[in-house]
Amino acid sequence: MKRAVQPKLKSAPVKKGDLVTVISGRAKGQKGEVLGVNLTRHTVTVKEVNMRVRHTKPRRQDEKGGILSMEAPIHISNVLRFCDACGRGVRKVCEKPAECRHKERSKK
Repeated sequence: MKRAVQPKLKSAPVKKGDLVTVISGRAKGQKGEVLGVNLTRHTVTVKEVNMRVRHTKPRRQDEKGGILSMEAPIHISNVLRFCDACGRGVRKVCEKPAECRHKERSKK
């Protein structure tokens, strides 16, 4: 069965170097820095999040084999940019931490 072809994204809500938090999936609640964005596959790779183990075999004589731990990509819809002022994932990060509009407002 063929997979549905997704159109390539023109831009992404996050970019390399942004601090993001995972909102769903196995790595829910973890946060880290974006290492790369793949617009064709709609995925993002986050540092120290969604770790996978890969067993490698030495291909050349001077090369060593072993068990490598590496980051696996996460779908771009499962991450949100992290706002330091309010301490959670938001769609739009506030420039001025004092005027953060995402903070919980107390009810009267």
